[in-house]
Formats: sequence, C-alpha cells, structure tokens
Amino acid sequence: MTSEPKLRGLVLAGGRSSRMGRNKAALVHPDGRTLLRRCHDLLREAGCETIAISLRHDQEIPAGLNGAEIVRDPEGASLGPIAGIVAGMRLDPAADWLVLACDLPRLDAATLVHLIGSKQADEKFLAYRSEFDGLPEPLCTLYSQAALPVLVQAQADDFRCPRKILIRNDCRLLEPVTPRALDNANTPEDWATAKTP
Repeated sequence: MTSEPKLRGLVLAGGRSSRMGRNKAALVHPDGRTLLRRCHDLLREAGCETIAISLRHDQEIPAGLNGAEIVRDPEGASLGPIAGIVAGMRLDPAADWLVLACDLPRLDAATLVHLIGSKQADEKFLAYRSEFDGLPEPLCTLYSQAALPVLVQAQADDFRCPRKILIRNDCRLLEPVTPRALDNANTPEDWATAKTP
C-alpha cells in the first residue's frame, strides 16, 4: 500500500504587475493582510504542509513571510508562470503542489479545501472551470508529482501557458464552489471591483 504524497503550497508572486502599476503581492486586502500573505495563510488553512513563494531571480523578498521557503525563477528572459511552477515543484518532486497566483483577493479556504478533496489518485492536474470562459483556471490548480515531467517538457518546448498545458492534458475541471473566488486583480479597476461585495 502506497501512502499519499504530501501536499505543498506554492504562491506565484514573481510577476512584474505592469498592468496594476504596483506590486500586486503587496496590495493590502480589506482584512489587513497583503495579498501574498493572505494566499500563504489560505494554503496553510487548507492543509498544505509547507508553503513556498515563487519570485523573479532579482526580486526583493517581501516582508512578513515568517521564514517561508523562497524559490527563484531562472535568470534571463521572462518565462511566465510556468517557470515559477516548475522551479517550485523541483523543490520537492515527490510532493503534490497546490499552486496559486498571488492576485486572487476573493479566494476563500472552501475553494481550496474542495479542490484538494476532489483529487483522484491518477490525476496529474485538477483545476476549476473559469466562470468567464469555461476554460481551466491554471493558477489555482493542483499539480500532482506526476505533472512535473509534463511541465518540464512543455517548458523545454518553449510552451509558457499553463492553461494550454492543462487543456492539452485533459485536466478535469470542477465547477466553482464560491462565486467570483477566482477573480484576479490585474489592473486598478480589477482591484477596485474585487474589493466590492
């Protein structure tokens, strides 16, 4: 009998936030925490044993992370979120990883708990269906240990879009449990909308 792999969390916070005009990870949620800290705490609350933070190779480590593990994107041109996911998963290739973007101000623990509880043993990926276009939401997704070789090969083939990787690998999609929980905040307008009930 094989034991379940441990579950680790990864928060992607290495984007340049160019559309927002300031660091999205440092935006302060109405509950008083930064978006990065809030995602970190939600992963812990949902049951992740440890949480890593993915940053650009030259990015300053955000304050207030209390010893969270930091993983860096490789130096050079931006490779998008796939670089952060692969770098994070390489920290512990025997683990399953729950990967979040840092810019999900409406995310709740129930969404993460449902995702974790819905995973089947043979699934490489498990994601939610977008409320906007019906496609996979790749930045609130469970990537099993078996997904790492797929992601590494995709990266070697210069495939940078995690959503397309999920589509090409028949990722099972769950219906959202909390409306708008996966709304992200890429622009000041998004951020203003996300903070309204």
